[in-house]
Amino acid sequence: MSNTERINHINQMLNARRAVPIQDFLEELEISKATFKRELDYMRDRLHAPIIWDPELRGYRYDKEAEGAHPYELPGMWFNDSEVYALLIMEHMLEDLQPGLLTPHIEPLRTHIRALLDSSDHSVEEIQHRIRILPMAARHYRLDMFEEICQGLLARKRLQISQYSRQRDEVTQRDISPQRIIHYRDNWYLDAWCHLRNDLRTFSIETIQSATLLNTKAKSVSDKRLDAHFLPGYGIFSGAKTQQAKLRFTPERARWVSGEIWHPDQKSHSDKDGYYFLELPYSNEHELIMDILKYGPDIEVLEPKTLRTSVKKRLQTTLNHYK
Repeated sequence: MSNTERINHINQMLNARRAVPIQDFLEELEISKATFKRELDYMRDRLHAPIIWDPELRGYRYDKEAEGAHPYELPGMWFNDSEVYALLIMEHMLEDLQPGLLTPHIEPLRTHIRALLDSSDHSVEEIQHRIRILPMAARHYRLDMFEEICQGLLARKRLQISQYSRQRDEVTQRDISPQRIIHYRDNWYLDAWCHLRNDLRTFSIETIQSATLLNTKAKSVSDKRLDAHFLPGYGIFSGAKTQQAKLRFTPERARWVSGEIWHPDQKSHSDKDGYYFLELPYSNEHELIMDILKYGPDIEVLEPKTLRTSVKKRLQTTLNHYK
């Protein structure tokens, strides 16, 4: 039984009975008297539990006068050890996603979690030392820009943005109605209704050079329509119109790829020789091509012909650099 579970159990025993003899605690929790005293001191000093010794009842109980109108309860956010560790990992991830992004907002929660972990089997420092999360290819953006976008998203207001297009190498001004913020492959994206194009678009947040909150109500797009537009195809820059890609992996590469989910609607099978076949929908071929190319000779595009041709051209262009 962990420290957190013991404290929770002590609280339950004190709430269930008028007074609890120390021997009952020692037997039920299977702990020594010294350990019980340590847990008792922690509850009194850190959790402000009004635990007193009742000489008449010969046991410990909650002080009814100190409790006032409401009986004592453990702090509202009370987790077992595994839940606390999971929260620490999540907090660590958020901090790595964008240093300083949520620090002022989650610091009170972090402080409370640290207090809870003080009595656990593993310290906060040990967890942070042993668990590392390494983001890859994360692009940087301005914190004030991210906050302005979040404000428009949650207040349901339009934003006027200046957005840089890498493909066209130009900056455009446009009004958008933000719908969702997505974290995908260590980077942030904004799904929005673009009033310039009169359609749904996905923007890489780091390409948004300026964002101004407008006093105009944002256009609302239903979750059903958003999902129908963004989810069918492969990758972040997808759309409603899709094609079906059919890929074949070598037996060696199949040992890795067969355990991966490329798309919720993918279909896959292996043949008698160990080749792995993967079928999935896509609408914008660029991201899919990048993922195909990283497997080099271990993958072949079987269908459609247009995708196969595009990959072949990329490979030929790449080879020309090495002639």
